[in-house]
Amino acid sequence: MPRGLCHIGVGTPRRGDMSTSRILIAEDDETARHVLESVLGKHGYEVISASNAEQALEVLQKSPVDLIITDLHLPGASGIDLLKGARATYPETAVVVMTAFGTVQTAVDAMKAGAYDYLTKPIHPYELAILVSRALDHTRLVQEVTLLRTCLEQKYGFENIVGSSAALMRTLEIAARVAPADVTVLLHGETGTGKELIAKAIHFRSPRHDRPFVTVNCGSIPRELLESELFGHTKGSFTGAVTHKKGKAEAADGGTIFLDEIGELPLELQVRVLRLIQEHEIEKVGTTNAIKLDLRIIAATHRDLLAMVKAGTFREDLYYRLIVIPIEIPPLRDRAEDIPELVRDFLARFKVKHGRQTLGLSQEALRALCGYPWPGNVRQLENAVERMVLLAKGPEIGSRDLPDFIQSAQTTPDTPTNKLPEDGLDLRAMEKEMIIRALNKFGGNQSRAAHFLQLSRRTLAYRMEKYGISPGEFTRISNKDHKA
Repeated sequence: MPRGLCHIGVGTPRRGDMSTSRILIAEDDETARHVLESVLGKHGYEVISASNAEQALEVLQKSPVDLIITDLHLPGASGIDLLKGARATYPETAVVVMTAFGTVQTAVDAMKAGAYDYLTKPIHPYELAILVSRALDHTRLVQEVTLLRTCLEQKYGFENIVGSSAALMRTLEIAARVAPADVTVLLHGETGTGKELIAKAIHFRSPRHDRPFVTVNCGSIPRELLESELFGHTKGSFTGAVTHKKGKAEAADGGTIFLDEIGELPLELQVRVLRLIQEHEIEKVGTTNAIKLDLRIIAATHRDLLAMVKAGTFREDLYYRLIVIPIEIPPLRDRAEDIPELVRDFLARFKVKHGRQTLGLSQEALRALCGYPWPGNVRQLENAVERMVLLAKGPEIGSRDLPDFIQSAQTTPDTPTNKLPEDGLDLRAMEKEMIIRALNKFGGNQSRAAHFLQLSRRTLAYRMEKYGISPGEFTRISNKDHKA
């Protein structure tokens, strides 16, 4: 062991236990160093000491510690150099600096450089013990917050979104590419497709990942409360406003605000959201004082905003501010190959949640789940799997345990999955035929046909273009196909 470097062990330390926390002391005065070792050793800490900054940095290279206590005036590299080196390598580790009485300003400068606190010499044992306990609590709290953020980033990362279909991969590729850029994103997709999950993945892949992610559902908050919920209010601004309230936008300052179902936003509030996007400022209800904010906006809707603009129910200027980066979330029926993986993922989770770890799933039931069109998308599938886990009577989920809506669909004569031809089928031709028949049924009304097919108006238009179905000639196409 190098001269001037001593290691005092107290039993076998367990990492994370305060009584066996590892503390590194950097002090060139041998007497003062021994006093610190003795005091901290009596409190049950594992103490490692060094006589200069170079030795202390060597210790850190070999093994991390929970707390560093350093004199500011060391031979060679200073305590400030040690502080900077430690903070660069282990930013979560607290550093306490020691300085002689009368040079407190130097200690304050050290705190500005990242030190947790300082002690003035001569060191009093009681003061030392209290400060060490506080500093270790701080270190543990910082470590817990870091761990929590890491868990959140892992939970909501793109890699944890279940599915590998081409349709989903295209969406995730675009989302991952725009995540680091501080731009407004508009997610469009049917209800239940996972728009909020994509929004969180974008946030946690962005430079704002360690700042708040705040969700506002514009469709679920009563119209008369939405303005206050979004922008906050001052005391006395309206009946019932007994205190000042911070709005969701202000709570998201520095991070991301997710405006879910923005198509439901009343016209009178749309201009205020436009100002938030353009000027990055808000006014609370009851005041005209502007508050500057730094946040990113991600919006989502299942509605056709362009059609709403044409109908006069959505502001055109807000629409064009929102679609800087438009991302389409595919419905589950367009990524049916992901259903088996989703079912397995939901099944594993709900078996643990409801204490049915030995429960199995029959191939017959899985085929039925894969064959259903899922108008409610991933959310509907998730709910269905949980229901089956809860209500399945035997050791395996079978066809008898399927939800009624799936069993009913299986017995409907026109259901394509009722009986599959031996020589296979042309799924694209079937889909084209269903679209043509729906258009015929409603006299070419695309909105009614889309509703009947449980598609969005935009998705129907896309598929009509995909299959070369012109709105003005659908009847002729249908007749030709039927004759064939």
